[in-house]
Amino acid sequence: MQCSKCRREAVIFQRYSGLHLCERHFLASVEARTKRTIRTHGWMKPADTIGIALSGGKDSAALLHFLSTNFSKRRDLDFLAITIDEGIGGYRDVSQAEELARRYDVPWTTASFAGEYATTIDDIVLRKGDRRSCSWCGVLRRRLLNRVAREAGCTKVAFGFTLDDEAQSVMMNVLRGDTERLTMAPKPAEGMVPRIRPFEAVPEREVALYSHITVGLLPDRGCPYAHNALRGDVRRLLDDYSWLHPSTKYALLGLRDDLAGCGEGSAMTTVICSECGEPTFGPCRSCAVLKEVNK
Repeated sequence: MQCSKCRREAVIFQRYSGLHLCERHFLASVEARTKRTIRTHGWMKPADTIGIALSGGKDSAALLHFLSTNFSKRRDLDFLAITIDEGIGGYRDVSQAEELARRYDVPWTTASFAGEYATTIDDIVLRKGDRRSCSWCGVLRRRLLNRVAREAGCTKVAFGFTLDDEAQSVMMNVLRGDTERLTMAPKPAEGMVPRIRPFEAVPEREVALYSHITVGLLPDRGCPYAHNALRGDVRRLLDDYSWLHPSTKYALLGLRDDLAGCGEGSAMTTVICSECGEPTFGPCRSCAVLKEVNK
């Protein structure tokens, strides 16, 4: 097929827009939407130090490429790539993330569950089973990433979350009946480094193609414990429904924005955990997880 804009050979068909795009116009489309998202939310300010959550996978590699190539000339911005090693054999390869950071000349640092919690996800699964491994991993990873970013002086942490990730999160909150999260108003929280999601308006398949074109082919290692996650069920549900209704995921993103701040008293405030000294919304989930898995 030919590109709808220039008649070159198309590399992708956007079902929600009806456009076939060549490589040049596809890259321009992704970058324009991402820049618009950043401007709309006011996510990058002068003197910001942006921590980039760099797993080494396609989404975070695409984010590293986008930020380092589009904002490298801004002397009022600094970047730091941060990799968290959860301790999952055959899945997390920190050397791949380090190589990516070196390629784009971005400072890089890493931290591990083994060093922070004296355990790994593999150890936890060996003792407790893998039924809740994704929940435990997410809680502990967020705490460690936030601490590393805060102590490094980061003012924001950027994640490679895509439109699919955001739509899945909204649907998961709906299925759980989690009104508080659906209506929570974003606000600064003491000790918590604000998170930004530049790719939130770009579908996952487009971020994957963007990564393949700009960064190159990366090893696709799936987490061995992901089969238990509710997110996987929601992903399949949304993908099937979106095949018939291509704008569904954008509709869910709009629903998230429309509901934000609608609930009375829905803006959560942080407290400092008396046990670990880290900020938390309500009872410290990371301490609760550590107690549970160490029984």
